Amino acid sequence: MQLFVKRLDPRAKLPARATDGSAGMDLRALLDRPVAVPAGDRVMIPTGIAIGLPDNTVVGLVYARSGLAIKHGLALSNGVGVIDSDYTGEIRVGLVNLSDTEYIIQPDERIAQLVISPVFPVETVEVEELDDTARGSGGFGSTGRL
Repeated sequence: MQLFVKRLDPRAKLPARATDGSAGMDLRALLDRPVAVPAGDRVMIPTGIAIGLPDNTVVGLVYARSGLAIKHGLALSNGVGVIDSDYTGEIRVGLVNLSDTEYIIQPDERIAQLVISPVFPVETVEVEELDDTARGSGGFGSTGRL
């Protein structure tokens, strides 16, 4: 599959996998200067790119980079970003600093990763009852801890 990428700024870096085995492609911060993210604060970081997905059978998912999250407390502000197949605007990454210290994002820093995943378009059908299962409506730890 080809991923079509449009640079919205000539300085923008194209998404790239760090290794052949990488599932995600790194997204980089398009910044004129370093940006401080105070402890507990949120920022929206531009990437300077837009993508074109072929159809509604795929989605772009933006995930945190594990090193930024574990080492520095920097996570995506919405958990996982969803890029729908019909969205052609700039990819921007919302980050939140969950640590107790300020973090400085550098220009061109790898701030998130983009994974292209299949989507199964479904038809919503309203029913009066759902099939019985062993679990039923139990949730939030109902299957046990260990």
